[in-house]
Amino acid sequence: MNRPIAIVTGAGGGIGAAIATRLAADFDLVLTHQHDDSDLAAAADAARRHGAQIDTITGDLTLPNTQGALRAAIEVRAARTVALISNAGAYPRIPWHRTDPSTLRGQLELNLVTHAAAIHAATPGMIANGYGRVVAISSVLTQIGRVDLAGYIAAKSGLEGLVRALARELGPHNITINTVRPGSIEVPAERTVVPDHAAMVRRQLDRQCIKRRGQPSDIAAAVAFLVSPAAGFITGQAVNVDGGWDLS
Repeated sequence: MNRPIAIVTGAGGGIGAAIATRLAADFDLVLTHQHDDSDLAAAADAARRHGAQIDTITGDLTLPNTQGALRAAIEVRAARTVALISNAGAYPRIPWHRTDPSTLRGQLELNLVTHAAAIHAATPGMIANGYGRVVAISSVLTQIGRVDLAGYIAAKSGLEGLVRALARELGPHNITINTVRPGSIEVPAERTVVPDHAAMVRRQLDRQCIKRRGQPSDIAAAVAFLVSPAAGFITGQAVNVDGGWDLS
């Protein structure tokens, strides 16, 4: 297939930006989505080094116009799209007593429905081509829980169920679909939202088998494998990348 394309949603920073940067080494074009005008300089530099190209769509994926723009961008590239990494989402901490039905619906829209919309847009071309790789970014918290994140965890658990169902439906078309569950990944924003960052790091390292912080590049490496031809017999799985935090 000429000029294969990978699509990465939520590529404006952290894990998504690392994935876009890593995939620039493996694909001729990476179509990225970001919520705002974030800096994709690292991904763009990686693309130039490897003779690839970065194209970008900006907007809130919970809005129909952004979903439509992403779908349109995918459709015109359908013949060359071989991989989708659905990463966009957020995890606002909301106590259960404040999680009313409206708040819960918002979390499901943000962390489940937007993933479904991106997958729905990308898979017709993959079916037509008889080949595809889909990776959705979930969370290890679906297995261990955490206070103030009930809506987020419920949505991510739904995402994992969606992936298992679609593995059955898409497998006959030679399309694999998996989730990656990041653990505690070090990102700059955590220093501004965690009151005692050093104590948080100590607690996290105590939980893990591997005594270092996870990096966005760790998630990107797992994704790069799952979208490669080498992972063609892996589908419907949830892969923990968490330093051995959850061993269940």
